[in-house]
Amino acid sequence: MKKNISEILNIDENLIGIKATTNEKLGPEGREEGISCHSVVLLEKQ
Repeated sequence: MKKNISEILNIDENLIGIKATTNEKLGPEGREEGISCHSVVLLEKQ
């Protein structure tokens, strides 16, 4: 995943962080009724 993202964005693979976690039985994800995805991007003015 990191390799694909880095190629698409044309940035170094070391600048990308990917983490996974569970919702510990909370909400639809925790009950295995659905999935969710969140992303955060830091933009810096040059």
